[in-house]
Amino acid sequence: MARRTGSMCRLCRREGIKLFIKGTRCVSTKCSFDKRGYSPGQHGQRRRIKVSDYGMQLREKQKVKRIYGVLEKQFRGYFQKSERQKGITGEILLQMLERRLDNVVFRSCFSASRAEARQMVKHNNIAVNGAKVNIPSYLIKKDDVISMNVIEKSKKRIEEGMKVNKDRGVPKWINLDEAKLSATVLNLPDRDDVGFPIEEQLIVELYSK
Repeated sequence: MARRTGSMCRLCRREGIKLFIKGTRCVSTKCSFDKRGYSPGQHGQRRRIKVSDYGMQLREKQKVKRIYGVLEKQFRGYFQKSERQKGITGEILLQMLERRLDNVVFRSCFSASRAEARQMVKHNNIAVNGAKVNIPSYLIKKDDVISMNVIEKSKKRIEEGMKVNKDRGVPKWINLDEAKLSATVLNLPDRDDVGFPIEEQLIVELYSK
């Protein structure tokens, strides 16, 4: 699977918003977005030209892809699936992205970032309803129980990390049990649970052309 090896801070600067790709490190005083909030590149500080409708739609799609760490082919697949379901396509798309296992691990405060959560899933550190799952794109369902499948030596490190990660809060659709290092999905996430300023209708318009 392809992965980005360049600077992650450039992605936030390109989109003009903190995407928290690096998790807790994005709130430190060393965050380059706070120092250089303009677009990367030689002409980044120049006045921005007027963006076309297509440009706005493209930037919105890129922003959402980067928030959830999804590549183009997979992202388009989510859109096509959400388009076939009953309801508002844009909202269903965001719900599917929120239901990804790596995102649920991140939202449960088990990891500092979605990238770290993906690594935990791939390394067989996560179990769903007692069974190991190593697929980051696995879609969780209501009443699923996500638990840590780690050795005793790693538990202390995760518990210490959770204390720091809990500052960002756990969404209401997840019930976190710190003592058991597990989280229960009470309900499927809705539009208000996303937590980012996203105009999903622009993405729908882009893919509907």
